[in-house]
Amino acid sequence: MSALSQIIEHLATRSRPLSAPYAIPGLWVDGRTTNAQQVDPYAFYQARLSEIAARDPQPLVTGSAGGGWSDNAVIYNLFPRVTTAFDHAADGTLSLGADADGWRETGTLLKCIAILPYIRGMGFNTVHLLPITAVGQDGKKGTLGSPYAIRNPYQLDENLNEPALGLTIDQLFAGFVEAAHRLGLRVVMEFVLRTSSKDGDWIQAHPDWFYWIREDVPDRAPAATDPHAYGNPIFAPDVLTRVKAKVHEHDFRDLPAPPDSYRAFYTMPPEADAVTLENGRYVGTLKDGTRVRIPGAFADWPPDDNQPPWGDVTYLRMFTHPDFNYIAYNTIRMYDERSAQPEYRNAPLWEAITGVIPHYQAQFGIDGVMIDMGHALPQALKQEVVAAARTINPDFAFWDENFLITPQSRAEGYNAVMGYLLFDIHQSAKVSGFIREMASHPFAIRFFGAPENHNTPRAASRAGGLRFARYALTVCATIPAMPFVLSGFELGETQPINTGLGFSNEMLARYPSDALPLFSAYAFNWTRSDNLVEAVRATLALRQRDQALYNDSDPATFTMGYADNPSILVYSRHTNSHASAPGDSPWISVIANVDMDAPQNGRVVIDAKGSEGVGLLGVYGNVPITDETLLIVALDPGQVLVIAR
Repeated sequence: MSALSQIIEHLATRSRPLSAPYAIPGLWVDGRTTNAQQVDPYAFYQARLSEIAARDPQPLVTGSAGGGWSDNAVIYNLFPRVTTAFDHAADGTLSLGADADGWRETGTLLKCIAILPYIRGMGFNTVHLLPITAVGQDGKKGTLGSPYAIRNPYQLDENLNEPALGLTIDQLFAGFVEAAHRLGLRVVMEFVLRTSSKDGDWIQAHPDWFYWIREDVPDRAPAATDPHAYGNPIFAPDVLTRVKAKVHEHDFRDLPAPPDSYRAFYTMPPEADAVTLENGRYVGTLKDGTRVRIPGAFADWPPDDNQPPWGDVTYLRMFTHPDFNYIAYNTIRMYDERSAQPEYRNAPLWEAITGVIPHYQAQFGIDGVMIDMGHALPQALKQEVVAAARTINPDFAFWDENFLITPQSRAEGYNAVMGYLLFDIHQSAKVSGFIREMASHPFAIRFFGAPENHNTPRAASRAGGLRFARYALTVCATIPAMPFVLSGFELGETQPINTGLGFSNEMLARYPSDALPLFSAYAFNWTRSDNLVEAVRATLALRQRDQALYNDSDPATFTMGYADNPSILVYSRHTNSHASAPGDSPWISVIANVDMDAPQNGRVVIDAKGSEGVGLLGVYGNVPITDETLLIVALDPGQVLVIAR
């Protein structure tokens, strides 16, 4: 019996009256209705899953060998415990834990299966899951802890289960992947292979896979600079300048070490039989009686980064050279050449890390992974990870969290990178420059067309709100990028998931980490009437209409247009044969008002060779284009016109 059939059977056999009402968003039912609807959860989920199981399997997106299918990916980024969280009891609160009937209000994998038709119906062909593995509790932030504080990379988070079903979390995830594949959706998981939660399952059995400090060393408060407390090492200004200069030159020989006082915090690992769990925290005892503990982590680069400390995770000890027994930039990312030698590899740890992805391939049949902090993995280990996965599935895709778009990621076996467009998309001059760069040379590797991700401000919180979000998505969908939508984008969410990237100190103070959805129970406003669901559907349908054209990274497919108003962005996409007669090949022009506050008028040159265009987005019907290839446009704030020749 398939995993999906098992879930359907359990929903039928375990059905019973509820002690409280159960409501779901109308969008989960038909993809369009915004009001909440009362349902019997057993009947609703059984019917929804049965409908999926009865469908003819849809083809998965394909591409070149070696994971090249991701070149054609259109991605919905799903954060299961938040995306499908909902106040089912309609009592104004989002409850933690299962209710008396065994149903959760926080997100679960069953509810994620139920919304797969909604996701597919908007035009996505790939689901990217933020981490769904077991979450650590030592030093946890918020009410649930961070999904990036991975307690065991081989185990799924039990909080994503529905106790009412009486099934294992593995059975639910198997059903999720099966349902996604049946609907034509690829499944990409995300892993952090560089860190562990501070109470990770590996600590007691393998203390030598971790760094240890004396238990009596206190943790430094955020933004404090006390050198006698534990935190990121504090470098003298001249040393910090030298550190940055050497790293800039990629010179990893004799990298400056942290101060002696900082390195003195650290001890060698205790023996496995001398490690115990005390009040949820692992403590070790050295042979001389010294009590030691696992230290927390911090941003790996730059050494003076303003991110708050990561008190719920710790770095894995990749190399065992005794002179580098501390956590600092030169042991966790910019590995000093003296340490990063084959004889100092922590071989059993590398073997355990290399086996993580094959486990999920064999158990569940996933299609790819995003490697968070992949830049901080030793190069040799990355090669082993990629080789192990592609031995099982040669078309397995690897995505890199890297924000640079360079040949190095391609050389390391990645198919795509996050890229830096999400940092620039709200700055019109940088968007224009970015498109001009694509029109002059192809990028070395595919990148995400993302208006936001879980670490940045939300698109709808930028100037212009929903107008900006629509504009940004249209730009991302009409360039050779992988369109990437973080769940909640289509609902107009403004609350950031996390404040990891692009936040000022003032913004960090406004959004304390414990209140962020990355760490605490939170539900999107699924019943908001002025959402972007139809806008997303229309934009992705536009991309699907001429997908091969939009995906083509050949600079010859771009023509930068001209507007006599600097607030109007103009570019065209077309096949790379300028000799074609009008109508012989696709030719799309994008005309956007980058001013989110005021309407703009202007004369636009789109190089359409004097023809008649068809409005695809933002305008409908025929659009006359004069022999001089001119258009006179009047655009509302943030309005985007997409016109096909």
